[in-house]
Amino acid sequence: MTTELAVSEKRVAFRKVHDSGFFLLPNAWDAGSAVRLTRAGFRAIASTSAGAAWAAGKEDGELGLDEVLDHLRMLVSATPLPVNADFENGFADRPEDVAHNVSLAVERGVAAISIEDWSGSLMYETGLAVERLQAARAAIDAIDPTAMLVGRNENFRVPGMSAAESIARAVAYAGAGADCLFVPFIRDKGVVVELVAAVAPKPVNVVVHDYDDNIRAFAALGVRRCSVGGSLAKRAWAAFDDAAMVLRRCESEAVSRTD
Repeated sequence: MTTELAVSEKRVAFRKVHDSGFFLLPNAWDAGSAVRLTRAGFRAIASTSAGAAWAAGKEDGELGLDEVLDHLRMLVSATPLPVNADFENGFADRPEDVAHNVSLAVERGVAAISIEDWSGSLMYETGLAVERLQAARAAIDAIDPTAMLVGRNENFRVPGMSAAESIARAVAYAGAGADCLFVPFIRDKGVVVELVAAVAPKPVNVVVHDYDDNIRAFAALGVRRCSVGGSLAKRAWAAFDDAAMVLRRCESEAVSRTD
């Protein structure tokens, strides 16, 4: 009962931080990163499909449903903060299968679930993408309506997709029950303003990979939250690789001197 109450409280708290203002939602990839982000003082964290895959020695998109569910359970257990799940395409195409998998993720204690409109090889037709989100919303509501649904348009997957089409999809996803709208690589500030206005009063998420003044700029444009995707994990692994290469050079030099 205590655990159920704590999960509910985290979901309510996560909804509340979306009501106004701006916050950063950094993406953790293992228990250690979740703990460190908690200590840093953030109000919530998200998972990252790329970071989770790299930590498992795989590439983004190679983790299966069971692996991701175990990963989400681990993150939720590692931090008292709300966790927003990067749940890719829901690990299914059909709405009823998305609903089933979303239920499994909600049962792991996450505060929010992001569902993409990319199958892994193609963009779902808008009508099907809407049906998938409606099914996800119904599955969430059957367990705990306070858990949030994030509708994500993978605009960068289709080079010819216009900003207008991405915004139209975001509006449709809001109507399907998404509580927050996410179009990862909308960068143009004018388009960001259009997106924010089009789905208002629902909040918008923008991903940032550069940790600079653009974050403050997005906040000023009305973006409610910025996540960082796999960039934090990428920076950590880059530092690891650099250190490992220093060690490798030291080893090579030591060996050469003994030959």
